[in-house]
Amino acid sequence: MYAISLGDDGAELRPLEPWHAEELFAHIDRARDFIGRYVALASVITDVDAARTFLQSYADRRAADSGSLHGLWLDGKLVGGLLFRVFDATAGNCEAGCWLEPSASGRGLVTRGMRPLLEWAFDERGIHRVEWIASTENEPSVNVARRLGMTREGVLREHYLYRGERQDMEVWSLLAPEWRAARAE
Repeated sequence: MYAISLGDDGAELRPLEPWHAEELFAHIDRARDFIGRYVALASVITDVDAARTFLQSYADRRAADSGSLHGLWLDGKLVGGLLFRVFDATAGNCEAGCWLEPSASGRGLVTRGMRPLLEWAFDERGIHRVEWIASTENEPSVNVARRLGMTREGVLREHYLYRGERQDMEVWSLLAPEWRAARAE
């Protein structure tokens, strides 16, 4: 499989597969409170079996061409992930997302990792529109959308019930012509 270097700081983007279950569980467990502030993944991956089930669900999505999961490694240690939560090549639409542990935040890993995934989605798969949906309170995720050149389309007020509270969710998007124009500059 692939390993894409994300710079000279030891950061890599690689597929995240079912055989990474123990590593994924250890990663989530290290950062459960931090990741769980905005991402339900911390509540889903409660043990190695749950990690394996989650990873297998994305392996099945990849096989069905309806989603994919990618890990962010820093100096050989899994520190986060990127995903196409929804991927519909026929309609030309997908939704991307991420999570990251605190030891890796502030380095631009998510932005650097999303760029080759966006290039693949737009150029290889013919995706026309990529969406990014984040809690209005999740500033790091909103900042990634900005750095990727996405446009804020609006706020879905009290859209997502998480931990007993309704969250406002920002919707950002990037269109293939915008991506290509930005790359040409």
